[in-house]
Amino acid sequence: MSSSIVHLASPESNGTNHEDGNDSGFRTVLDPTAPSFILPAETFLQAAVSLKDQVVDMTWKARGGSAVTHMDPTVYTGLLGTAYTCLRSFQATGNRQDLRLCADIVDTCASAAPATIRHITFLCGRGGLYALGAVAANYCGDQQKRDSYLDYFFEVAQEKALPVGPEEGGFGMSYDLLYGRAGFLWAALFIKQHLGSEAVPNETLMPVVEAILEGGRAGSSDNSMCPLMYRWHGTRYWGAAHGLAGILNVLLHFPLSEDGVEDVKGTLRYMMNNRFPHSGNYPVSEGNPRDKLVQWCHGATGIGITLCKASQVFPNDREFRDAAIEAGEVVWKSGLVKKVGLADGTAGNAYASLSLYRLTGESIYQERARAFGSFLYHNAGDIMAGSQGDGAADHAYSLFQGLAGVACLWFDLIAPHNSRFPGYEI
Repeated sequence: MSSSIVHLASPESNGTNHEDGNDSGFRTVLDPTAPSFILPAETFLQAAVSLKDQVVDMTWKARGGSAVTHMDPTVYTGLLGTAYTCLRSFQATGNRQDLRLCADIVDTCASAAPATIRHITFLCGRGGLYALGAVAANYCGDQQKRDSYLDYFFEVAQEKALPVGPEEGGFGMSYDLLYGRAGFLWAALFIKQHLGSEAVPNETLMPVVEAILEGGRAGSSDNSMCPLMYRWHGTRYWGAAHGLAGILNVLLHFPLSEDGVEDVKGTLRYMMNNRFPHSGNYPVSEGNPRDKLVQWCHGATGIGITLCKASQVFPNDREFRDAAIEAGEVVWKSGLVKKVGLADGTAGNAYASLSLYRLTGESIYQERARAFGSFLYHNAGDIMAGSQGDGAADHAYSLFQGLAGVACLWFDLIAPHNSRFPGYEI
Protein backbone atom coordinates (compact mmCIF):
# COMPACT_ATOMS: atom_id res chain seq x y z
CA MET A 1 0.00 0.00 0.00
CA SER A 2 1.28 3.49 -0.78
CA SER A 3 3.31 5.42 1.75
CA SER A 4 0.84 8.27 1.14
CA ILE A 5 -1.55 6.47 3.49
CA VAL A 6 -1.12 6.68 7.23
CA HIS A 7 -2.98 4.08 9.31
CA LEU A 8 -4.53 5.05 12.62
CA ALA A 9 -5.25 2.09 14.88
CA SER A 10 -8.86 1.89 15.95
CA PRO A 11 -10.97 -0.88 17.49
CA GLU A 12 -14.15 0.64 16.09
CA SER A 13 -16.25 -0.80 13.27
CA ASN A 14 -16.71 1.56 10.35
CA GLY A 15 -17.74 -0.67 7.47
CA THR A 16 -20.80 -2.87 7.61
CA ASN A 17 -23.46 -4.65 5.71
CA HIS A 18 -26.51 -2.41 5.99
CA GLU A 19 -28.49 -5.20 7.60
CA ASP A 20 -26.14 -7.05 9.96
CA GLY A 21 -23.64 -4.40 11.03
CA ASN A 22 -20.91 -6.92 11.94
CA ASP A 23 -17.97 -6.11 9.66
CA SER A 24 -14.87 -4.53 11.16
CA GLY A 25 -13.44 -1.44 9.52
CA PHE A 26 -10.31 0.69 9.69
CA ARG A 27 -9.54 4.35 9.85
CA THR A 28 -7.13 5.84 7.32
CA VAL A 29 -5.94 9.32 6.51
CA LEU A 30 -5.06 10.09 2.88
CA ASP A 31 -2.72 12.74 1.61
CA PRO A 32 -4.51 14.13 -1.46
CA THR A 33 -1.38 16.08 -2.46
CA ALA A 34 0.81 13.01 -2.94
CA PRO A 35 1.37 12.74 -6.72
CA SER A 36 2.62 9.16 -6.51
CA PHE A 37 -0.72 8.03 -5.14
CA ILE A 38 -3.45 10.20 -6.69
CA LEU A 39 -4.33 9.11 -10.21
CA PRO A 40 -4.90 11.32 -13.26
CA ALA A 41 -8.29 11.42 -14.97
CA GLU A 42 -7.18 9.32 -17.94
CA THR A 43 -6.17 6.50 -15.58
CA PHE A 44 -9.59 6.57 -13.94
CA LEU A 45 -11.19 6.35 -17.40
CA GLN A 46 -9.08 3.37 -18.43
CA ALA A 47 -9.68 1.66 -15.10
CA ALA A 48 -13.42 2.30 -15.25
CA VAL A 49 -13.79 0.84 -18.74
CA SER A 50 -11.68 -2.18 -17.84
CA LEU A 51 -13.62 -2.84 -14.65
CA LYS A 52 -16.93 -2.38 -16.48
CA ASP A 53 -15.80 -5.06 -18.91
CA GLN A 54 -15.00 -7.38 -16.00
CA VAL A 55 -18.43 -6.76 -14.50
CA VAL A 56 -20.07 -7.62 -17.81
CA ASP A 57 -17.94 -10.74 -18.19
CA MET A 58 -18.72 -12.04 -14.71
CA THR A 59 -22.41 -11.15 -14.44
CA TRP A 60 -23.65 -11.43 -18.02
CA LYS A 61 -21.34 -13.30 -20.38
CA ALA A 62 -20.19 -15.93 -17.89
CA ARG A 63 -23.81 -16.83 -17.21
CA GLY A 64 -24.72 -17.21 -20.83
CA GLY A 65 -26.22 -13.77 -21.35
CA SER A 66 -29.87 -14.60 -21.69
CA ALA A 67 -29.87 -17.27 -18.97
CA VAL A 68 -31.23 -15.15 -16.13
CA THR A 69 -33.65 -17.66 -14.62
CA HIS A 70 -33.30 -17.79 -10.81
CA MET A 71 -30.99 -14.80 -10.95
CA ASP A 72 -31.23 -11.51 -9.06
CA PRO A 73 -32.50 -8.98 -11.64
CA THR A 74 -32.36 -5.87 -9.44
CA VAL A 75 -30.29 -2.71 -9.83
CA TYR A 76 -29.07 -3.00 -6.26
CA THR A 77 -27.24 -6.33 -6.33
CA GLY A 78 -28.35 -7.92 -9.59
CA LEU A 79 -28.13 -7.89 -13.35
CA LEU A 80 -29.83 -4.53 -13.80
CA GLY A 81 -26.88 -3.04 -11.91
CA THR A 82 -24.70 -4.25 -14.76
CA ALA A 83 -27.09 -2.58 -17.21
CA TYR A 84 -26.86 0.66 -15.23
CA THR A 85 -23.05 0.47 -15.29
CA CYS A 86 -23.09 0.00 -19.07
CA LEU A 87 -25.37 3.02 -19.41
CA ARG A 88 -22.98 5.04 -17.26
CA SER A 89 -20.10 3.90 -19.47
CA PHE A 90 -22.01 5.00 -22.57
CA GLN A 91 -22.62 8.42 -21.04
CA ALA A 92 -18.92 8.82 -20.22
CA THR A 93 -17.41 7.43 -23.42
CA GLY A 94 -20.09 7.58 -26.11
CA ASN A 95 -19.52 3.89 -26.87
CA ARG A 96 -22.81 2.70 -28.34
CA GLN A 97 -21.82 -0.92 -27.81
CA ASP A 98 -22.27 -0.26 -24.10
CA LEU A 99 -25.68 1.26 -24.80
CA ARG A 100 -26.76 -1.76 -26.83
CA LEU A 101 -25.50 -4.05 -24.10
CA CYS A 102 -27.49 -2.11 -21.50
CA ALA A 103 -30.62 -2.43 -23.63
CA ASP A 104 -30.06 -6.15 -24.22
CA ILE A 105 -29.67 -6.85 -20.50
CA VAL A 106 -32.80 -4.88 -19.62
CA ASP A 107 -34.81 -6.58 -22.36
CA THR A 108 -33.73 -10.00 -21.14
CA CYS A 109 -34.67 -9.13 -17.57
CA ALA A 110 -38.00 -7.80 -18.78
CA SER A 111 -38.78 -11.08 -20.51
CA ALA A 112 -37.77 -13.28 -17.61
CA ALA A 113 -38.02 -11.39 -14.35
CA PRO A 114 -41.09 -9.15 -13.77
CA ALA A 115 -43.24 -11.87 -12.29
CA THR A 116 -40.56 -12.55 -9.67
CA ILE A 117 -40.00 -8.91 -8.68
CA ARG A 118 -42.23 -8.04 -5.78
CA HIS A 119 -41.22 -4.42 -5.19
CA ILE A 120 -41.80 -1.37 -7.40
CA THR A 121 -38.72 0.74 -6.61
CA PHE A 122 -35.76 1.70 -8.77
CA LEU A 123 -33.09 -0.13 -6.81
CA CYS A 124 -34.95 -3.30 -5.87
CA GLY A 125 -38.02 -3.54 -8.06
CA ARG A 126 -39.86 -3.18 -11.33
CA GLY A 127 -39.49 0.59 -11.25
CA GLY A 128 -35.81 0.19 -12.06
CA LEU A 129 -36.50 -2.34 -14.79
CA TYR A 130 -38.97 -0.15 -16.64
CA ALA A 131 -37.14 3.13 -16.02
CA LEU A 132 -33.85 1.74 -17.34
CA GLY A 133 -35.68 0.12 -20.25
CA ALA A 134 -37.34 3.38 -21.28
CA VAL A 135 -34.13 5.39 -20.99
CA ALA A 136 -31.98 2.87 -22.87
CA ALA A 137 -34.57 2.53 -25.64
CA ASN A 138 -34.78 6.30 -25.94
CA TYR A 139 -31.02 6.64 -26.37
CA CYS A 140 -31.13 3.82 -28.92
CA GLY A 141 -33.78 5.70 -30.89
CA ASP A 142 -36.38 2.96 -30.45
CA GLN A 143 -39.44 5.05 -29.65
CA GLN A 144 -41.84 2.11 -29.77
CA LYS A 145 -39.89 0.21 -27.14
CA ARG A 146 -39.48 3.37 -25.06
CA ASP A 147 -43.22 3.90 -25.03
CA SER A 148 -43.79 0.25 -24.18
CA TYR A 149 -41.55 0.51 -21.11
CA LEU A 150 -43.26 3.76 -20.11
CA ASP A 151 -46.62 2.00 -20.35
CA TYR A 152 -45.32 -0.70 -18.03
CA PHE A 153 -44.09 1.97 -15.64
CA PHE A 154 -47.49 3.66 -15.58
CA GLU A 155 -49.04 0.30 -14.77
CA VAL A 156 -46.77 0.20 -11.72
CA ALA A 157 -47.94 3.73 -10.89
CA GLN A 158 -51.48 2.39 -10.56
CA GLU A 159 -50.48 0.34 -7.53
CA LYS A 160 -53.33 1.14 -5.17
CA ALA A 161 -51.26 1.51 -2.00
CA LEU A 162 -48.93 4.14 -3.46
CA PRO A 163 -51.12 7.25 -2.95
CA VAL A 164 -52.97 6.02 0.13
CA GLY A 165 -52.29 7.98 3.31
CA PRO A 166 -52.22 6.53 6.83
CA GLU A 167 -55.66 7.89 7.65
CA GLU A 168 -56.94 5.51 4.98
CA GLY A 169 -54.99 2.54 6.23
CA GLY A 170 -51.95 3.23 4.08
CA PHE A 171 -49.34 1.42 6.13
CA GLY A 172 -49.44 -1.59 3.81
CA MET A 173 -46.55 -0.23 1.69
CA SER A 174 -43.32 1.03 3.19
CA TYR A 175 -41.98 4.52 2.51
CA ASP A 176 -38.24 3.85 2.14
CA LEU A 177 -35.94 4.16 -0.85
CA LEU A 178 -35.04 0.48 -1.27
CA TYR A 179 -38.48 -1.09 -1.10
CA GLY A 180 -41.10 1.61 -0.68
CA ARG A 181 -42.79 4.67 -2.10
CA ALA A 182 -39.70 6.88 -2.14
CA GLY A 183 -38.00 4.29 -4.32
CA PHE A 184 -40.88 4.39 -6.80
CA LEU A 185 -40.67 8.18 -6.96
CA TRP A 186 -36.92 7.98 -7.57
CA ALA A 187 -37.56 5.76 -10.60
CA ALA A 188 -39.93 8.43 -11.91
CA LEU A 189 -37.31 11.12 -11.34
CA PHE A 190 -34.79 9.05 -13.30
CA ILE A 191 -37.18 8.86 -16.24
CA LYS A 192 -37.91 12.59 -16.07
CA GLN A 193 -34.20 13.39 -15.97
CA HIS A 194 -33.48 11.50 -19.18
CA LEU A 195 -36.74 11.83 -21.13
CA GLY A 196 -38.00 15.22 -19.99
CA SER A 197 -40.22 16.45 -17.19
CA GLU A 198 -43.45 15.61 -19.01
CA ALA A 199 -42.54 11.94 -19.44
CA VAL A 200 -44.06 11.28 -16.02
CA PRO A 201 -46.42 14.16 -15.14
CA ASN A 202 -46.29 15.49 -11.60
CA GLU A 203 -50.03 15.00 -11.23
CA THR A 204 -49.29 11.28 -11.28
CA LEU A 205 -46.63 11.61 -8.60
CA MET A 206 -47.83 14.30 -6.19
CA PRO A 207 -50.48 12.08 -4.53
CA VAL A 208 -47.63 9.70 -3.64
CA VAL A 209 -45.58 12.60 -2.31
CA GLU A 210 -48.49 13.68 -0.13
CA ALA A 211 -49.01 10.12 1.11
CA ILE A 212 -45.35 9.97 2.16
CA LEU A 213 -45.69 13.24 4.04
CA GLU A 214 -48.86 12.06 5.76
CA GLY A 215 -47.21 8.79 6.67
CA GLY A 216 -44.26 10.63 8.19
CA ARG A 217 -46.53 12.89 10.21
CA ALA A 218 -48.41 9.91 11.56
CA GLY A 219 -45.15 8.14 12.32
CA SER A 220 -43.88 11.08 14.35
CA SER A 221 -46.95 11.25 16.57
CA ASP A 222 -44.93 9.96 19.53
CA ASN A 223 -42.14 12.51 19.01
CA SER A 224 -43.36 16.05 18.59
CA MET A 225 -39.79 17.31 18.10
CA CYS A 226 -39.42 15.57 14.71
CA PRO A 227 -42.14 16.42 12.15
CA LEU A 228 -41.63 13.27 10.02
CA MET A 229 -40.67 9.76 11.07
CA TYR A 230 -40.91 6.38 9.37
CA ARG A 231 -40.48 2.78 10.42
CA TRP A 232 -38.98 -0.05 8.43
CA HIS A 233 -39.62 -3.43 10.05
CA GLY A 234 -40.39 -1.61 13.26
CA THR A 235 -37.17 0.44 13.43
CA ARG A 236 -37.04 4.20 12.86
CA TYR A 237 -33.98 4.39 10.60
CA TRP A 238 -32.21 7.64 9.76
CA GLY A 239 -30.09 6.53 6.80
CA ALA A 240 -30.45 6.52 3.04
CA ALA A 241 -31.46 2.93 2.35
CA HIS A 242 -34.40 2.51 4.73
CA GLY A 243 -34.83 5.77 6.57
CA LEU A 244 -35.17 9.51 6.75
CA ALA A 245 -32.22 10.53 4.58
CA GLY A 246 -33.41 8.55 1.57
CA ILE A 247 -37.04 9.61 1.89
CA LEU A 248 -36.22 13.30 2.44
CA ASN A 249 -33.77 13.29 -0.46
CA VAL A 250 -36.59 12.22 -2.79
CA LEU A 251 -39.11 14.68 -1.34
CA LEU A 252 -36.66 17.54 -1.95
CA HIS A 253 -37.07 17.03 -5.72
CA PHE A 254 -40.79 17.87 -5.69
CA PRO A 255 -42.80 21.10 -5.35
CA LEU A 256 -43.94 20.84 -1.75
CA SER A 257 -46.62 22.82 0.00
CA GLU A 258 -45.58 25.31 2.67
CA ASP A 259 -46.40 22.76 5.35
CA GLY A 260 -44.43 20.10 3.49
CA VAL A 261 -41.40 22.37 3.23
CA GLU A 262 -41.50 23.15 6.94
CA ASP A 263 -41.86 19.47 7.84
CA VAL A 264 -38.86 18.53 5.69
CA LYS A 265 -36.76 21.36 7.10
CA GLY A 266 -37.83 20.54 10.64
CA THR A 267 -36.91 16.89 10.23
CA LEU A 268 -33.47 17.77 8.86
CA ARG A 269 -32.92 20.16 11.76
CA TYR A 270 -33.95 17.48 14.24
CA MET A 271 -31.36 15.12 12.74
CA MET A 272 -28.67 17.81 12.74
CA ASN A 273 -29.39 18.69 16.37
CA ASN A 274 -29.25 15.05 17.47
CA ARG A 275 -26.10 13.87 15.76
CA PHE A 276 -23.32 12.52 17.97
CA PRO A 277 -21.67 15.54 19.61
CA HIS A 278 -18.15 14.10 19.77
CA SER A 279 -17.80 12.75 16.23
CA GLY A 280 -20.42 14.69 14.29
CA ASN A 281 -21.69 11.41 12.84
CA TYR A 282 -25.38 10.43 12.74
CA PRO A 283 -27.20 7.54 14.48
CA VAL A 284 -28.30 4.51 12.49
CA SER A 285 -31.79 4.81 13.94
CA GLU A 286 -33.80 6.80 16.45
CA GLY A 287 -32.34 6.34 19.93
CA ASN A 288 -29.48 4.09 18.78
CA PRO A 289 -26.32 5.01 20.73
CA ARG A 290 -23.82 3.19 18.46
CA ASP A 291 -21.50 5.69 16.79
CA LYS A 292 -19.68 3.37 14.41
CA LEU A 293 -21.10 3.42 10.89
CA VAL A 294 -19.94 5.99 8.34
CA GLN A 295 -21.42 5.03 4.99
CA TRP A 296 -24.27 5.63 2.56
CA CYS A 297 -26.88 3.34 4.03
CA HIS A 298 -26.21 4.37 7.65
CA GLY A 299 -24.34 7.42 8.82
CA ALA A 300 -22.81 10.65 7.58
CA THR A 301 -22.40 9.80 3.90
CA GLY A 302 -26.05 9.31 2.94
CA ILE A 303 -27.27 12.03 5.30
CA GLY A 304 -24.56 14.43 4.11
CA ILE A 305 -25.59 13.97 0.47
CA THR A 306 -29.19 14.71 1.44
CA LEU A 307 -28.03 17.85 3.24
CA CYS A 308 -26.23 18.93 0.07
CA LYS A 309 -29.51 18.62 -1.80
CA ALA A 310 -31.31 20.56 0.94
CA SER A 311 -28.72 23.33 0.65
CA GLN A 312 -29.40 23.56 -3.09
CA VAL A 313 -33.17 23.65 -2.60
CA PHE A 314 -33.02 26.08 0.38
CA PRO A 315 -29.98 28.26 -0.39
CA ASN A 316 -31.00 30.89 2.16
CA ASP A 317 -30.80 28.37 5.01
CA ARG A 318 -27.05 28.32 5.59
CA GLU A 319 -27.38 25.71 8.32
CA PHE A 320 -27.92 22.91 5.78
CA ARG A 321 -24.78 23.83 3.87
CA ASP A 322 -22.76 23.98 7.09
CA ALA A 323 -24.10 20.61 8.24
CA ALA A 324 -23.34 19.05 4.84
CA ILE A 325 -19.75 20.27 5.07
CA GLU A 326 -19.43 18.91 8.62
CA ALA A 327 -20.80 15.54 7.49
CA GLY A 328 -18.21 15.54 4.72
CA GLU A 329 -15.47 16.03 7.31
CA VAL A 330 -16.74 12.99 9.20
CA VAL A 331 -16.58 10.91 6.03
CA TRP A 332 -13.11 12.19 5.15
CA LYS A 333 -11.78 11.19 8.57
CA SER A 334 -13.49 7.79 8.80
CA GLY A 335 -14.77 6.89 5.34
CA LEU A 336 -12.22 4.32 4.18
CA VAL A 337 -13.92 1.09 5.17
CA LYS A 338 -13.40 -2.62 4.63
CA LYS A 339 -15.84 -2.85 1.77
CA VAL A 340 -15.70 -1.32 -1.69
CA GLY A 341 -19.31 -0.83 -2.81
CA LEU A 342 -21.76 2.02 -2.88
CA ALA A 343 -24.02 0.85 -0.06
CA ASP A 344 -21.53 0.38 2.71
CA GLY A 345 -18.09 0.82 1.20
CA THR A 346 -15.46 3.32 0.15
CA ALA A 347 -16.93 3.94 -3.31
CA GLY A 348 -20.19 5.18 -1.81
CA ASN A 349 -18.36 7.29 0.75
CA ALA A 350 -16.40 9.07 -1.99
CA TYR A 351 -19.65 10.55 -3.26
CA ALA A 352 -19.95 12.66 -0.10
CA SER A 353 -16.98 14.65 -1.37
CA LEU A 354 -18.29 14.76 -4.94
CA SER A 355 -21.60 16.16 -3.72
CA LEU A 356 -19.77 18.82 -1.73
CA TYR A 357 -17.66 19.68 -4.76
CA ARG A 358 -20.77 20.31 -6.82
CA LEU A 359 -22.32 22.31 -3.98
CA THR A 360 -19.33 24.50 -3.11
CA GLY A 361 -17.07 24.41 -6.16
CA GLU A 362 -14.09 24.02 -3.81
CA SER A 363 -11.30 21.88 -5.27
CA ILE A 364 -10.45 20.23 -1.94
CA TYR A 365 -13.54 18.07 -2.27
CA GLN A 366 -12.64 16.99 -5.78
CA GLU A 367 -9.17 16.03 -4.52
CA ARG A 368 -10.64 14.07 -1.62
CA ALA A 369 -12.91 12.12 -3.95
CA ARG A 370 -9.94 11.39 -6.21
CA ALA A 371 -8.00 10.20 -3.17
CA PHE A 372 -10.77 7.76 -2.30
CA GLY A 373 -10.94 6.62 -5.92
CA SER A 374 -7.16 6.16 -6.01
CA PHE A 375 -7.28 4.12 -2.81
CA LEU A 376 -9.76 1.80 -4.51
CA TYR A 377 -7.58 1.59 -7.61
CA HIS A 378 -4.67 0.38 -5.49
CA ASN A 379 -6.63 -1.76 -3.02
CA ALA A 380 -10.08 -2.83 -4.25
CA GLY A 381 -8.87 -6.20 -5.50
CA ASP A 382 -7.22 -7.06 -2.19
CA ILE A 383 -10.27 -5.88 -0.24
CA MET A 384 -12.59 -8.06 -2.31
CA ALA A 385 -10.25 -11.05 -2.02
CA GLY A 386 -10.19 -10.63 1.74
CA SER A 387 -13.97 -10.57 2.04
CA GLN A 388 -14.77 -13.74 0.09
CA GLY A 389 -15.52 -15.69 3.24
CA ASP A 390 -18.32 -13.43 4.50
CA GLY A 391 -20.77 -13.93 1.66
CA ALA A 392 -19.52 -10.96 -0.36
CA ALA A 393 -18.60 -13.23 -3.27
CA ASP A 394 -22.27 -13.51 -4.25
CA HIS A 395 -22.38 -9.79 -4.97
CA ALA A 396 -18.72 -9.14 -5.78
CA TYR A 397 -19.54 -7.48 -9.12
CA SER A 398 -22.83 -5.86 -8.16
CA LEU A 399 -23.59 -2.14 -8.26
CA PHE A 400 -24.23 -1.49 -4.59
CA GLN A 401 -22.18 -4.16 -2.85
CA GLY A 402 -19.41 -4.81 -5.33
CA LEU A 403 -17.12 -3.61 -8.09
CA ALA A 404 -19.71 -2.17 -10.48
CA GLY A 405 -20.14 0.68 -8.02
CA VAL A 406 -16.39 1.29 -8.10
CA ALA A 407 -16.51 1.53 -11.90
CA CYS A 408 -19.31 4.11 -11.68
CA LEU A 409 -17.28 6.14 -9.20
CA TRP A 410 -14.28 6.15 -11.52
CA PHE A 411 -16.46 7.31 -14.41
CA ASP A 412 -17.73 10.14 -12.22
CA LEU A 413 -14.21 11.18 -11.23
CA ILE A 414 -13.52 12.00 -14.88
CA ALA A 415 -16.12 14.80 -14.82
CA PRO A 416 -16.91 15.45 -11.14
CA HIS A 417 -19.15 18.44 -11.90
CA ASN A 418 -21.56 15.96 -13.52
CA SER A 419 -21.20 13.24 -10.89
CA ARG A 420 -24.27 11.63 -9.34
CA PHE A 421 -24.51 8.84 -6.77
CA PRO A 422 -26.17 5.99 -8.71
CA GLY A 423 -29.74 5.44 -7.65
CA TYR A 424 -29.63 8.33 -5.18
CA GLU A 425 -28.76 11.63 -6.82
CA ILE A 426 -30.50 13.11 -9.87
